[in-house]
Amino acid sequence: MDISSYVIDGKFKVRVMPKAGRNEIKEENGKLKVFLKEAAEDGRANAALVKFFKKELGVAVEIKSGFTSREKVLRVV
Repeated sequence: MDISSYVIDGKFKVRVMPKAGRNEIKEENGKLKVFLKEAAEDGRANAALVKFFKKELGVAVEIKSGFTSREKVLRVV
C-alpha cells in the first residue's frame, strides 16, 4: 500500500486496532486503519506498529502523539 497521499509535512494519522487476528493496514473512509496482533499492554502494540511499517511497507516511523490512544500521529523518519 502506498501511504504517500496521507503524509503531510512528514506526518500522518492512523487508527490502531490491537488484538486483531492479523497484521494488516486498510483504508476506510479516507483514513488508515492498522490491525495488529499485539495487545495494547506495556507498549507492545506501539512497538508492533513501528515494526509493521518498517517491515511491511519499508517506511521507518516514530510515534509523535497518541501513545495511549488508538488514534496516533506518526512521523516518517
